[in-house]
Amino acid sequence: MIVIPAVDVREGRCVRLREGRADAETVFSEDPVAMATQWAAQGAPRLHVVDLDGAFGAPRQTALVAKIVAAVAPVRVEIGGGLRDIAAVESVLEAGAGWVVVGTRAALDERFLRDVCRRFPARVIIAVDARGARVAVKGWTEVADATVEDVARRARDAGAGALLYTDVSRDGTGLGPNVEDTAALARAVAMPVIASGGVARLDDLRRLAAVPGVAGCVVGQALYTGAIDLAHALSELAGA
Repeated sequence: MIVIPAVDVREGRCVRLREGRADAETVFSEDPVAMATQWAAQGAPRLHVVDLDGAFGAPRQTALVAKIVAAVAPVRVEIGGGLRDIAAVESVLEAGAGWVVVGTRAALDERFLRDVCRRFPARVIIAVDARGARVAVKGWTEVADATVEDVARRARDAGAGALLYTDVSRDGTGLGPNVEDTAALARAVAMPVIASGGVARLDDLRRLAAVPGVAGCVVGQALYTGAIDLAHALSELAGA
């Protein structure tokens, strides 16, 4: 299992949100490019970059995201946040992203889900952001009728490269990941799952690494506070 540092960008700064709430923001750096290069220098195999302005509306940080991609090469980057049409997806991939993370539109529009996965095979990660059994959309401000497993199965059938599963209630809280629901999802869809939300300590990563089908874990708050040392975690999890 790989550890994927999160670089969440809002208004040009590197931030973390608690439970995805725009009014619960902690600023960790005024220079997201510098933060990204720091994680790359420490051996990160991949980075997870989110345009939070895009998640809450329309993508506004595309130029900054492109700078991050260029700065950390050859480390590859998965990018999300407001990618709700083919043009937005193409723009991010043309900026050098290895993968795009698509959430809201994929959850709400099955035709779009099939189309984006067909056009960009193996490069689309579908975000299934959970509030209980249902999927949170539009920057986690609303809950869709679809369940997590509904969207996950559609993503699998459409040919998505992986799922990104986040328990929204735990994101940025340090309460620990929802290992049980992550494992249940991985069993249900039999495709690579990237876990996210609530990781606070190395033991959380060990527990996720033991789950069949969990290919990686996005970590934010715990890396920024120093609760988890990235180089040590990568060494501990090598081969997991």
